[in-house]
Amino acid sequence: MANVRDIKLEFLRPGPAHNQLLSPLTPYIALCNGEGPTTLYMPFEHQQLLTRLERLRYVSYGKELSEQQSDAEVHELGRILGDILSQVPTLISSLGSACCKKNQLIHLRLTTKAYEISLIPFELSLSSAGFPGSGSPLFLQSNEPITITREAESRLSTPINWNRPPRILFAFASPGNLPAVPFQDHLKALRRAIEPWVEYKKEPVDRIEQVKKLLTVLPNASLKDIREACAKNQYTYVHILAHGAAFDHQGHTDYGLALCDEVDSNKKNVIDGATLAFALTAKDSLEEVQARPTLVSLATCDSANTGTTLVPGGSIAHSIHAAGIPWVVASQFPLWMRASTITTETLYQGLFKGEDPRWLLYNLRQRLRTDCVNTHDWASIVTYASIPKDFDQQVHAFSTSQRKARIDVLFDKTVTISEISKIDRSIEDKELTNLYDDIRYELEQWQSSLTAHSSRQERAKVLGIRAASEKRIGNLCIRQGNIQEATEAYQNACDFYKQALLVEPTNHWVITQYLSMRAVLINTEAEAELLAKELKNWWIAVKQTALWQYTSASSMDKIWALATRAELELLGATYDENYQRSKTKKELTRLCKELLDLIQSADLNTFPIFSSCRQFKRYRDDWSDDEPGYRKEWGLLAKTAIEALGE
Repeated sequence: MANVRDIKLEFLRPGPAHNQLLSPLTPYIALCNGEGPTTLYMPFEHQQLLTRLERLRYVSYGKELSEQQSDAEVHELGRILGDILSQVPTLISSLGSACCKKNQLIHLRLTTKAYEISLIPFELSLSSAGFPGSGSPLFLQSNEPITITREAESRLSTPINWNRPPRILFAFASPGNLPAVPFQDHLKALRRAIEPWVEYKKEPVDRIEQVKKLLTVLPNASLKDIREACAKNQYTYVHILAHGAAFDHQGHTDYGLALCDEVDSNKKNVIDGATLAFALTAKDSLEEVQARPTLVSLATCDSANTGTTLVPGGSIAHSIHAAGIPWVVASQFPLWMRASTITTETLYQGLFKGEDPRWLLYNLRQRLRTDCVNTHDWASIVTYASIPKDFDQQVHAFSTSQRKARIDVLFDKTVTISEISKIDRSIEDKELTNLYDDIRYELEQWQSSLTAHSSRQERAKVLGIRAASEKRIGNLCIRQGNIQEATEAYQNACDFYKQALLVEPTNHWVITQYLSMRAVLINTEAEAELLAKELKNWWIAVKQTALWQYTSASSMDKIWALATRAELELLGATYDENYQRSKTKKELTRLCKELLDLIQSADLNTFPIFSSCRQFKRYRDDWSDDEPGYRKEWGLLAKTAIEALGE
């Protein structure tokens, strides 16, 4: 997605967070991006706002409201809330300057400690004069997209690590005489969301095990079930589907979550937000807290309803966020079952794709507005969010990880099906071709997502990955005996490596792979001689570049430079006019053993060993030849390298 512009709006007043009622006489200080404090007054008596909020529950004081009555209340309250926001001059100017940029999302971060302010459904706001799209819902803009989140406290952002391997805990409950919750619809939505990242297995039983690595389901969930699950495993996302329930909180009405009793699942146990937060951040048997969930979604009516403002607590969502959960998605009004399923599907499909959650929230409101007509479910969604300074970088890193993982799953599937097709001839080449097309589509989308702000290194990296993927497709085609398709894939790889080389000429890995692919496409020794003359200086230059990086770099960069140097030694059979097999084998063995020793001594990631072995096996198994020439030399040298790395 395009970039995001954050605008922080903070409401302040003296006194504790609780025990304060709304009144037109109470002054509040509004700060927009920390500048230009403005004094403003909320145009509500507390009971007046509660009455308005009651009308937004579709059933007011036991009487069902007509569609016209609900629409009128949504519009009137939205107009009032828009007028409140328009009283902050710095907010108007900030929105105006942000709207000057195309393809940018404006993210309004609403922060307050005052519980009575949390009661106000700013998500309903209409655009006032001076705001984009005057007269229409502020957070349903299409020309000037704006989204809104809340923060529980005006303090430093909760520590967050967005770039973690994703895993979902799905807990649902409908105890006693409560209506059944649509758990099957939610489960199907979650299952569809994770499908592209589920490793392909031939047997259904094995596939179920792969699903369980990404999704854990807790039926008839109790608080104990959730606590034990979070204490044992690291879940990035927790999705809870249950009914909201009112309960007495020190003589006042508040809202909690209706879970099953841990002894009798037919009995209802109403849990408040603070108690649920303890379960989500439970300690294991060693009294250590597992990594907190990054995001908790509550498919529960009134989960963002503040309830009473007279005693400490806040809504369920507020309490969970204040306890250290960075992102909480909840509902401030009753939420229709269809809307809860759409929310689940849209949210988790986007999260697993690595989309920015701020854009996700904006798109979710758009979809709820169009798919759930005659409701205001689009305004019911409330999101509490912490946004650290490096959040954009974290989201980008996670998006890259998920794209890579998706492509790896597709490649694993092609390898499995390719092996099966050798035994089962009923599997057509078309099935593999479709998988190759899917891989190419994913890579094309990845490259299309790059913007003018993307660095040269990033653009070269994506082009390099596209090239490497074409190379892998070519190798698979070779093993299937599809020589023409393999040649086309190798040519694609060569072209992408060339593009990457032009973007980042000092990338020794890209140049090495380009030299490799050019040689793979050669068919005769005469062509090989011409190629050696054409690219000999490239081979010499990249050897020196890799050596410079090796001598100046540290850690993994040094390892990768060693891997490149080893492959370049093998390519000397093609490009070095003074090539000597015995000398090259000796140097190749030395480089591979050094690579192995460096990784083992420093306890580094062993992926470079796997990657190097995989590349040398291509030279040995896919690109070698028994006839005299450089291809035969490749096979002999690759065998030496693989033995040195410890196959």
